[in-house]
Parts: sequence; C-alpha cells; structure tokens
Amino acid sequence: MRFAILGQTRAWRDDGAEVPLGGPARRALLALLLVRPGEVVSADRLAEEIDPGAAPSPHALQSQVSRLRTALGPAAAIERTGAGYRIVVPYDDVDAGRFERLAGEGRAALRDGDAARAVTLLREALELWRGPALADLAESPAAQPAAVRLEEQRFGALEDRIEGELRVGEHRAAVPELRELVGRNPLRERLAGLLIRALFAEGGQAAALVVFEETRRHLAEELGADPSAELVALHRELLNAGPSPSPAAPPAQLTAFVGRAGEMAEVTELLRVARLVTLIGPGGVGKTRLSVEVASAAADEVCFVELAPLRDGGGLPQALLGALGLRENGLQIGGGGQTPVDRLTAALSDRVLLLVLDNCEHVIDEAAALVARLLAACPRLRVLATSREPLGIIGESLWQVRPLDDEAAAQLFTDRARAVRRGLSAGPQAVRRICAALDNLPLAIELAAARLRTLDLDDLAGRLDDRLGVTARGSRTADERHRTLRSVVAWSWDLLSEPEQRAARRFTVFAGGATAESALRVCGTDGQTLESLVDKSLLEVAGGRYRMLETIRAYGAERLTAADESEPVRRAHARHVLDLMRTADPHLRRAEQLTWLPVLTAEHGNLLAAVRWAVEAPEVGTALELLAPAAAYLWIRGMSASIAPQAIALLSAMGEAPPAGLGEEYAMCVLLAASGAVGRPVWQRHRAPAGKALAAAWSGDQPGRYPAVLLLWMLRNATEPDRESAYLLVSSQGDRSEPWVRAVARYVSGFGSLGEGDIARAARDFGAAIEGFRSLGDRWGTALALDMLAGLAGVRGDRTEAIALTDEALTLTEQLGALEDSADLLVNRGDHLVGADEAAAGADYAKAAALTRHAGGSDSLAAALRGLGDIALLRGDLTEAERLYGEALEHLDPHWVKSVGNRVRTLAGLGRVSAARGEHAEARTRYRQAAQAAAVMGAATPEVLQLMGLPESVVEVVGSPVQQRP
Repeated sequence: MRFAILGQTRAWRDDGAEVPLGGPARRALLALLLVRPGEVVSADRLAEEIDPGAAPSPHALQSQVSRLRTALGPAAAIERTGAGYRIVVPYDDVDAGRFERLAGEGRAALRDGDAARAVTLLREALELWRGPALADLAESPAAQPAAVRLEEQRFGALEDRIEGELRVGEHRAAVPELRELVGRNPLRERLAGLLIRALFAEGGQAAALVVFEETRRHLAEELGADPSAELVALHRELLNAGPSPSPAAPPAQLTAFVGRAGEMAEVTELLRVARLVTLIGPGGVGKTRLSVEVASAAADEVCFVELAPLRDGGGLPQALLGALGLRENGLQIGGGGQTPVDRLTAALSDRVLLLVLDNCEHVIDEAAALVARLLAACPRLRVLATSREPLGIIGESLWQVRPLDDEAAAQLFTDRARAVRRGLSAGPQAVRRICAALDNLPLAIELAAARLRTLDLDDLAGRLDDRLGVTARGSRTADERHRTLRSVVAWSWDLLSEPEQRAARRFTVFAGGATAESALRVCGTDGQTLESLVDKSLLEVAGGRYRMLETIRAYGAERLTAADESEPVRRAHARHVLDLMRTADPHLRRAEQLTWLPVLTAEHGNLLAAVRWAVEAPEVGTALELLAPAAAYLWIRGMSASIAPQAIALLSAMGEAPPAGLGEEYAMCVLLAASGAVGRPVWQRHRAPAGKALAAAWSGDQPGRYPAVLLLWMLRNATEPDRESAYLLVSSQGDRSEPWVRAVARYVSGFGSLGEGDIARAARDFGAAIEGFRSLGDRWGTALALDMLAGLAGVRGDRTEAIALTDEALTLTEQLGALEDSADLLVNRGDHLVGADEAAAGADYAKAAALTRHAGGSDSLAAALRGLGDIALLRGDLTEAERLYGEALEHLDPHWVKSVGNRVRTLAGLGRVSAARGEHAEARTRYRQAAQAAAVMGAATPEVLQLMGLPESVVEVVGSPVQQRP
C-alpha cells in the first residue's frame, strides 16, 4: 500500500485503487501517524487532532482508529502500544519517506560531481509533491514543526535540482523559474546566486549584477545584514570578468544534418584556398543550413550575419557592425566623419575571421561592393556567402547547392516525420513520391513532414499532387525557383485554420521576432494559436521569442495586404513599440537600465520597422513619438546612426514645422538625424528651429517629457558658435523635480565653471552630478561626470585620485558594453600614468588601440595613437613620435567635439618634435594650429588649456600630458 502526506492525505492499494479514508478527522489521524511510521504517537495528541478544542475522548479516538483500520485493511497495521498508537508500514511506502530518500541521494550525487544523475533523482523527488506538506494538519500547531521541516527540505531539493541543471548546461531554461523563485523569496541567497550564475552563463553579466544589487538591498532593508561571503565573491567574479563582446555565432541547430556531409567537407576545403566562396541555389534548397554547418566546424573565429531581415542594402554595414558586437559610436555624443564601412574596415583589418553573409540576393549589389572592399582591405578575412545568384566580383568561387538526392531526401523526410509522429510506418514508395513532388528541396520536405502530425501519409501525398504543381527539374530561372518555393509555402498556409492564418499573416509585421506578449497583442490571437503555428513549423521559438522564417514571412506579408489588414496591423505594431519605448525610457535613467537595455536591443529590428512604416505612411506624429523615447537607448548603446536615415527622411517629409505639441520630439529627431555620417547639413538647417522648440518645452513651469534630450542637446552643441544658449537652457534646469534633470544641470554647470577658470567650483558641480546620477543608478551619466572629475584631479596634480576615478568610470562603461568608451578611458588612465609609470601608460595606450581597432572607432584609435606618440617622444624617438602623431591626425574628425582635445594635443606633440629637431618655424606653426583648435571650444582660460594637455601659452607646451576633455 502507498500513502501520501505531501498534500492532502491519501492512500492507494497495490492495484492502484484509492482507499476511501473518510472525513477530515480520519485523514488528520492517519497523517499524524505517517509523519514518523513505526513511532508511537500519544493517544492524547491524537484525540486532540481529531477534535480540536474539545476535551480528549478515548472513546472517540478508539472509534476513529477502528474505522481507519477497517478502511486500510491488513496491509497497514495500526497498533496500540502503551499510551498511544503507531502505524507499521515501510517508510518508503510514504511519499514523504521516498522524497527524503531521493532528495538525499540526489544531493549526494551532486556532491560527488554526477550532476545528470542528481537532476534525475531530484526531479523524481519533487514530482511526489501534490500540495503543502501535511495539508490535513494545517491548523495543528503540534504538526507545524514537521510540516516546516518537510517544506524546507522541498526548497533545498529544488535548489539542488536547479544547481544540477546549471552544471549540465541548462542555463536558459532555468532563468525564468529562478526569477520567479527569487521574486517570491528575495532573502534566499542561494537562489540569488543560482540566478546570477545562470544569467552570466547566458551572457547576461549586466542582468546578473542587477540581481546582486537587488539582493543586497533586500538583505540590508529587511534584515540589516550584508550579503554572505559566497555571494560577495560571486559579485567580485562578475566585476572582474568584464564584458567580452564576441561576433554572432552560427545559430544552434535542433535537428540532424542530413545528406550533405560530403559537400560540407568540400566547401570547407575550398575555403582554405579561396577567400570568397558563395553558395548559390534556389530558395529552400539548404544554403543556409550548409553554411551553418561549415561555419560551426571552422577552426577560425566566425561571425554569422543574417541579411534576410534587411529591407534594402542601405542597412548592410550596420547589420555587420551589430553582428560583430560593435557599437556605432561611443559614450560621447556626435556622429563623427567615419562611415560604418570605415569602421568595419578598421575592425577587420588585422583579424583572422570567417564572415558568413546569409541571404544576399535581395541586397546583391551592395553586398558585392562591400565584400570586395573588405577583402581588399583586410588580408586575413574570408567570406562565405549564400545567395540565389553570384556576387559577381573578382576572386569569387561558386558552389552550386543542389536539391538532395533521392536517398537523402527520403531520409530527411522520414527523420522529420517521426519527430512529430512517433511510430510512423512510411512506405519507401510513398515517401519518394512526396519528396519528388517537392523537388527534393529540404525546406519543402520539412514543412511537409510537419503536417503528418494531423494527416495520414496517403492524404499528404494526395494534397501535394493536387496543390503544388511542381515544374520539371533541371535548370530553372529565378522566377521558377521562387514559384516552386511559393507553392510549398502556399500549400502549408492553406492547411492552417482561419485563426491560424490570421495570426500568421499579422505576425509578419514583426522584424526580428517578438515576445509572446507582443505577438498576442499585435496579432489579436491567443497562446494556443501561437503554439499551433510553432507545431506546424510556421513559427519557431527560441530564447523566449517567436520568429518566422523569412520565406514564410514574405508570403504572409502578401496575404496581409490581400486581406486589407496591412495598415491597421502595422499601426498596431507601431503603437505597441511606442508603448514599450515609453515604458522603458524612465528606467534607462535608473539602475534598471542594465535590465532594460537588453530588452530594447532585442526589439531593435521592430523599432526600425515601426519608424520606417510611420515615415513612409506618412504618420509624422507617430514617427516623432517613436524616436523621442527611443533616443536614450540608441545613444547609450551607440546605435543612433542606425536610425539616422529615417530621421532625415522624416524631417524632409515634415515640412517647415513639426506638428503642434511635438516640438521636443522634433528636437530629438534633429539630434538623431545629425548622428549619422551625412547628418551635418541637416543639423545646420534644423539646429536653430529645433533649439527654439526645445527651449519652449523646457522653459515653462511644466518640464518636458524626455529629459535625455537636454544632455544630448548640450553635448551636440558644444562646438557650435552659439553654444551659450544651449548651455544656459540646460544649466538652468537645476530646480526641476526630476533628480536626473538636476544632475544633468549640475554636470553642464561644471563646464561653465571650468570656462570661467574656477576649478574648485567645477569640481563641486561635477561631484554633485555624480551624486545625482549615482543615487539613481545611472551608469551612463555617472561615467560622464567621473570622466570630467578625473580630468580635474589630473589638473591639480593628484594622479592617484585621477586614476581611481578613471578606473571607476571604466568599470561602468564595461558594464554598459561600451568598447569605444573603455578605450577612451584607458587612454585617459595612460595620460595620468605617463609621468610616473611610462611602461604602464604605454600598456594602456596599446590596449586601447587594440580595443578600438576591434570596435572600428576612428577617434578612439586616434587618441590611443596620440598617447603612443607621447611615449615615443618621451623616449627620444622623434621619427616614431612623428609617425604616430601623423597617423592620429588622419583618424581625427575636426568637427566632432570628442576629438577636439586630442587634436590640440597631437598638434602640440608635433610642435615638440619640430622644436627638438631645431625646426623652430615649423614648431611655431604647429603651436598656432593647436591654439586655433583649442579656440573651437572657447578654451580661453589656462585651466581649460591645461585640461586639454596644454599650459597657458601653447607656444611653450611642456610637461607631462594631461587628461583631454571636450
């Protein structure tokens, strides 16, 4: 007989029949006896449990025991012993006993390093629970210790099971469960540690740091305690690990690779002798899968770029930058003069890399031009492309990917069919007939096999013969190949129910996938329909996001237009994206920025799609409203240039003035338009009216809606002749109720104090800004202000303080994943170190140069080269110093605020070189150029000149380099 007390008390006979135990009194009596089978429970205690509050009645107890004996029969003996009763059953027959045994064995296996066995045992143990322990004794104070003990053991087993799952690599699946458990149990440090480890294993270092901070706060507020030594050590490991941005890996495959092992080997061999290999063939033939397998087996570093989401070739360089893990600009503001292609060339110039470009056909001209340029400039780069037609450039080796042979096609169909329908008996003739009708195309075969979940094999064959109209095999034109694949998709589409078709065609408005919540809201469907689309291979789900194959998405978009739903669904999509951006915006100015930045990054494609639709509609108001709350995210993550073309197009469509009430959004649009490489003419045309609109939004009693625009506006205007108006607008916001706005006002006021030569007041302003940003948990603003405060410490000669502040800022930029910002700060630290530890300074400059070459940042590279030039000059190597300074000047953008200080210092360095050679006329020329460059920022005071690395007289530039600042 089996017994259960982990939930309501129950009993079953060996044949599985449940024993009717009777009412609550009898179940409570049995539960109390089963807590410790074989141990005596006093009669008084038992009597009290069956009739709480009444005087113990031996007669009533005997009656209940008698009835319980009758119900259980001889399989479980209830014995009267001394002053009480006991039940004689093996402890393993009770679910609590089995649970304790299995949990103990699982914990031992975990301790011995056998995580897989531990997970199996612990899952079996936890499946025994059907509710709260001793549920029939919930009102019994005497039973509470036993119930608490069992519940604590349950929680321990749950933690052990999750730890085992993490050890065997099931990190992603564990994260949602751990988030829920930590939310309900914020003081359990082991749970917090497990969640931190799971997030970090999935690349979520920032999210892991947020979990630690929240746990630390809960412990302090509720217990007045600090985190344990173990949790503190884990936090230290997170900080020391630092960001390690890496190129996008080939997508992981969930199914076996069938029929192309020989082709994989031959393509791999071809890549050893050819730097460009293009896999060509019709849609659905398996080009992508073959490229994934080749890339996954490659010995070199791989970057896999999916081009299918691109609407046109204009976004191709940005797509490559994103796949390489590179931001489009650093912490400071401004577009710079460097194009995305220049940044790609710089990042790949000396890198051993296999670049996989998947689905080039719709951007073939742009892809060909970009690949030709990259291969010419990057001698260690190799490219594997997939396309329906050749790129058509010199050096290209073509590999024709053909449909599977008959045997491989049949094997693929059989494997995929049995995955959706166990025990399927498929006759070889029927399978071959189906595959032949599908032209042996892998994608068509997989879609057809998925239908066997609801159709018989003969029905499937009949539908294929009737519906596809497959053309003769052999040479095909692009149109014929498209029709063949369209037939497969159309047939699969026709098998959907009307609700499924409606959801599928509406889902096509998402670019880059969607969360379940987003899909449900925009598509107007339910979770069951989404899951049905996954089952039928119309959608796939990974990482908590639903995605649609691009071929199916293109067909579905046509169906959306045919149903006359395109405009309302795209409008609903845009409103949904707008709601998300508005929700996220305030969090980006607080500690939650590390949680929200990855969320918005995942939705970047949807943001671009929504803005593009609003611009083309044209829905000027909606487009402006989308850009404004998204701007902070775009700048923090260095992605503002990706949306600059749409911002420029929107300004062209808008006419002379923005819609009423959207002046602030208009100013943000102008800032975004100016962040691109060709944005300066737009900036010059719209800067004045945008400034007036912004002043109107922030000059009254009511503050504006988007505080980030203040900081961005000031930094973008820093090199303009009329920068004083921007300074006055932002610095005057110090009495606003919004703490972040007050911090920005103090930050900007620091520049005013510096311009007046009051270093002490500037330090107080920047210090107050740091306190304001830090109180909110904003790492971006804190890093900006720390950077300035470190520069002032360098001016005072306090090298130790300057380095400490720079290190603190560097930690924050690493948490944000800002490669260029980290490179800038490394240069700054080198500037502080150069007078005391030349070797350490040189190492920082060299590390910054390597980091910025990886990121492709031109101005950051110039700063590093200038620092290396300073080192060469100190060592007396005038030739090397001159070379490095000259190279630095080539990379500097004279119109970008970030580069002004470095330009001044580089020109001054060249002047020192000339002076050391006795070329005094050339030296004076260089010093005058340095002074003119400094004047761009209004650098009239000795303090500002010194902050740029110069004393009061530029002609007499001497001494150690000092931290440059805008």
